[in-house]
Amino acid sequence: MNYRFIRFLQLVLAGLDLITLNLIVLVTQLSLSESIPVENFIVYARFWLFLNLAWMLVCWVGNVYNEKYINSFEMFARRTTRIYFGWLGIVMLYLYFFQQFRLSRIFISVTLSSMGIMLMINRFIYLMIRHYFRHQEYLVRKVVIIGYNDVAKKLVNYLEEEGMNTEIVGFCEEAKNVHELSNYPIVCGISGAMDISKQYQVNEIYSTIGPEQDAEIYELMMQADQECIRFRIIPDLSFFIKRPVYIDYLKDMPVLSMRTEPLNDVSNRIKKRLFDVVVSVLVIIFILSWLIPLMAILIKLESRGPVFFVQERSGRDNQPFRCFKFRSMKVNKDAHSKQATKNDTRMTRIGKIMRRTNLDEFPQFINVLKGEMSIVGPRPHMLKHTEDYSKVIGQYMIRQFLTPGITGWAQVNGFRGETKTIMQMQQRVEHDIWYMENWSIWLDVRIMFLTIYNTFKGNKNAF
Repeated sequence: MNYRFIRFLQLVLAGLDLITLNLIVLVTQLSLSESIPVENFIVYARFWLFLNLAWMLVCWVGNVYNEKYINSFEMFARRTTRIYFGWLGIVMLYLYFFQQFRLSRIFISVTLSSMGIMLMINRFIYLMIRHYFRHQEYLVRKVVIIGYNDVAKKLVNYLEEEGMNTEIVGFCEEAKNVHELSNYPIVCGISGAMDISKQYQVNEIYSTIGPEQDAEIYELMMQADQECIRFRIIPDLSFFIKRPVYIDYLKDMPVLSMRTEPLNDVSNRIKKRLFDVVVSVLVIIFILSWLIPLMAILIKLESRGPVFFVQERSGRDNQPFRCFKFRSMKVNKDAHSKQATKNDTRMTRIGKIMRRTNLDEFPQFINVLKGEMSIVGPRPHMLKHTEDYSKVIGQYMIRQFLTPGITGWAQVNGFRGETKTIMQMQQRVEHDIWYMENWSIWLDVRIMFLTIYNTFKGNKNAF
């Protein structure tokens, strides 16, 4: 699917839902205006604002308008249902804790139930929009592929996944090079690519054969420009590199790299550091200032030993640092080599509570302020685990390019706590690398909210 069209769909869907919510509130309030006292206007206006903020928050955290959801009506409908019930829960908590007795119960019931009904109607409107655009000839891009090889087959699969607004006319390849049935017709040889493109009114030509392999490609590129047909070359790097690569430019010189790293940019590193400092200072002043004395008393009452558990862990560029935690176990000789497990006999009673609620991690905000950790990043592992796993997991050390975090993308996706198998650690590493390649300040904020949400919801791996 065309990426600009995806953005257009996302904006339309998000705007439609938000407009629907506000129209529901407005119409309901006007319909019940006779039973709503004028002096309660501020209460209703505050509730109106909260409904909007809560909806935007759950949509953002739940990522409901993500491309992978809106490409499938079934997935989009399921995700919307979850988001709606999440929003409903937040609204109920607001009504309960802020004791909104002056709000009409009929107004609340009608507004909340109407939103559920209208969301389903909106999804069917979206289905009709998709159906309409899928069948508009002037929006369809027609594609011809030069070459029939492994790269061409992979390209076809990717174009088919886009689903909407792409029509593959066929392949241009010499008959002697084709030894199997193809999903799309072999329409002509390479030399006839331009004639076929004009005949079928093609918009784009993809060549999986480089100019260095066939000099005729140069001529086709120039002819395509004259005919206003976009010509794209897909180089085959699979002989040298077995994974996706990213292309950047140093002036006019192309530079290939194994991955994108937004935090390689100095301005992004400054933004992340400022975010870390501000959040950690607020936590230290408003939470740790009273939490440390309280936890010190509770920890000391139950078992002998220090209040803090300090352990050397692997930091950025694999440099060790001293990581702080509230001590959640009895003092034991395996503390620096053995992970905590379910029903671990080393755990204290207050330790179990701290681990379930993540309270044991709060002293790490001191590490954040010192610059040894970040709010969000790969979780720092024990030095022994870093040494052991780096020998059996190929990409393990890539996560060490980043400053470790109190929470991370892997943790909010269910990969926290004990790792019983190599596969579990492999998945954790994959999530950490995805975070590194897709970092943004808003992703950090989202992960923070998801961490808080998961803490209240409970996590089966929290022990």
